[in-house]
Amino acid sequence: MSAPRDPAPGDEATEARTAGRPNGGAAKAVGGAVVRGIKDAGAPVVHFLDYFGSHLLLVGRALAWLPRRPFRLANYLDAAEYIGFGSLPIVLLVGAFTGMVTSLQSVDAFRQFGLESFSGGTTGKALSTELGPVLTSLMLAGRAGAGIATELGTMRITEQIDALESMAVNPIQYLVLPRVIAAMIVTPILALLFFVVGMGGAWLVAVPIQDVDQGQWVANVRDIVAPLDVFQGLIKSVFFGFMVALVGCFQGFNASGGGRGVGMGTTRAVVIASVTTLVGDYFLSAILLQIFHAGKA
Repeated sequence: MSAPRDPAPGDEATEARTAGRPNGGAAKAVGGAVVRGIKDAGAPVVHFLDYFGSHLLLVGRALAWLPRRPFRLANYLDAAEYIGFGSLPIVLLVGAFTGMVTSLQSVDAFRQFGLESFSGGTTGKALSTELGPVLTSLMLAGRAGAGIATELGTMRITEQIDALESMAVNPIQYLVLPRVIAAMIVTPILALLFFVVGMGGAWLVAVPIQDVDQGQWVANVRDIVAPLDVFQGLIKSVFFGFMVALVGCFQGFNASGGGRGVGMGTTRAVVIASVTTLVGDYFLSAILLQIFHAGKA
């Protein structure tokens, strides 16, 4: 039996050099942690792009059926009645009190400078370009968007959509397209009524209640509120109605998980449609202002 070998002088030097280096397993663990960190940081972006792309695919599939038979006009009329006429009372109520409170605050602010007659023009400008389209869209998101998501979600979990497919009826043409087109048509009408009723409420507060001169009030409205302002609000309303209906259809069409899944889809439809309205309003305003200013120039 051989005696144990004494360590060579070079072995101690080698151990000293490698003592501070991480071994292969530790290096892999660190690398894996870095990769996981990058994935976790980029997950929201990937999720957003996936969500955005899914909405675009649904839009493309729906619009592809627009020129194709059968047209089913009754579906469009039913959707327009539900989205437009069903939302009319709440839109008119919100429009009236929005105009009233905006006029009240404007008169109080301008009275400090003796310019309370300008409250009509500023209220009209705000209602026509921003408050009318945005608040109309928010009301539709809370009522029509939630209703669309609930209806389609219930049809999905009860397999009614699958039944349509088994009968050779395309569910996107039958369910999604009429609601999207109807929302794009009726939302500008509702926004215009919002503006008209809001201006009526603004006049009621300014002239009879706050004793603002009616002639000056009306003259300032005509000078400040231009037809392009109303037209700008109508263009925004078309896009807002499109987004509200699309989000509601998407959430309902892809609902899963029973009644809880339908409820979560409805909640997401309202939240996403509302946030999309406010975010899109900024970009639409920036684009339309550039276009209209270029046209005036």
